[in-house]
Amino acid sequence: MSSGRSAGALPVVAIVGATGAVGVELIRCLERRNFPLAQLRLLASARSAGKTLPFRGAALPVEELTEESFRGVDIALFSAGSGISKRFAPLAVAQGAVVVDNSSAFRRDPAVPLVVPEINPQALKTHRGLIANPNCSTIIAITPLWAVHRRNPIRRMILATYQAASGAGAAAMEELRESTRAYLEDQPYEPRVLPHPYAFNLFSHNSPIDAQTGYNEEELKALHETRKIYGDASIRVTATCVRVPVLRAHGIAATFECEREITPGEVRALMADAPGVKLIDDPERNYFPMPKDASGNDPILVGRIRADISDPSGRSIALFIVGDQLLKGAALNAVQIAELL
Repeated sequence: MSSGRSAGALPVVAIVGATGAVGVELIRCLERRNFPLAQLRLLASARSAGKTLPFRGAALPVEELTEESFRGVDIALFSAGSGISKRFAPLAVAQGAVVVDNSSAFRRDPAVPLVVPEINPQALKTHRGLIANPNCSTIIAITPLWAVHRRNPIRRMILATYQAASGAGAAAMEELRESTRAYLEDQPYEPRVLPHPYAFNLFSHNSPIDAQTGYNEEELKALHETRKIYGDASIRVTATCVRVPVLRAHGIAATFECEREITPGEVRALMADAPGVKLIDDPERNYFPMPKDASGNDPILVGRIRADISDPSGRSIALFIVGDQLLKGAALNAVQIAELL
């Protein structure tokens, strides 16, 4: 499915949730990557209507999101939560837009492509006006591992995530700033956005826990989304997802088991050539991927690559991955999908 604009005409693009943390990054990505468009429309809730946001030297007004917002829109980038997506994405498609949705609303729908451009761009050919952007920690974990999976299929992944405040939105980032300030000044601070104190603390990801498995939603996303994106329903994935007091870059400790033997040297060589990935692996200086180096930058950083010595078969590797949650984990991936469209 494509929009009704004539061949060669520049698209009209809308951003839903433009004032949120990911929405702001979507605007910046479009500008930084010189995305070709005829018009950019910014949509948000009624309380944000009338604000302006900068784009290409102009101050663009934010409009209230309504059921009529998508007339004339060719591509709509959604980043306003699953409830908004479920209500408005079908309306946008009905009005002729192609939707790239950053929420969890449609990711497990077999009729909706779940796309990481470095992994499965061919999935876009099947879209019916709606495309899902994967979960941030899933994107960051499996984009670099795809280079391995293509050469030596990964049969099992064990993931431990260290997830930044940005994954819970701009309000959570501000809560981290405010609670850290209060902690350092020895002042009381009652958390309002997250369920536990955030400054100098970490806690299990606060998504609902499935009573049957004991895993939370974030952890189960890693399993289901990896299988869908890799196109491999047999791959085994277990994850432990934790929120840490970092502003915007997720870290992931990953151990994976391949079908055949594999060496750290082979993995380093694959990572050095993997699209969207930067190898940071310097044991002599003890310098490996860190949020400070990933924040604000497009590449996913990979390092700490070593054989998993608990597996005598030689088929397992342990490594550490860090990526900017707001960029490749969300906005950048969505814009890359729009570029392919």
